[in-house]
Amino acid sequence: MAVPLYKKPFRISNIFQGNDLDKQDIGASISQYLELIIFTRYGEHRYMPDFGCEIWDLDFELIVSESTWEEKLRQSLLRSINKYEKRIYDVNIDVHIKEVTKFYPLRNVTEIKKQVEIVIRAKVQKTGENYFFSTALFLSPLSA
Repeated sequence: MAVPLYKKPFRISNIFQGNDLDKQDIGASISQYLELIIFTRYGEHRYMPDFGCEIWDLDFELIVSESTWEEKLRQSLLRSINKYEKRIYDVNIDVHIKEVTKFYPLRNVTEIKKQVEIVIRAKVQKTGENYFFSTALFLSPLSA
């Protein structure tokens, strides 16, 4: 029998009402776990200090070479995913930085932010199906 994959956040009220927790498919479960890896800083998890990725250390680093920065993040993610997410294999990661400019006419303010796009392609271990994950994060807000 397959182990159920529960959707997060848990709705504990369901249990009190006599219902089961919400379930999700393997793709959604993998996506949530990848987000956890991306949003966790190295050393944040007491019992697994190498769980997470380097994005939080790189966020405050002066970006001299975007390609070097992208490659550092890509390698960091690849190490963590290969070590901690065993439900996928043949992992390919693309990381790209771009500047996003937004003008707020009411405040007469222009914000320039760096956005990191992370795209992960892999195969699901159980089925061999293609897996795709994409997210974008904003770094280093600047106002002018």
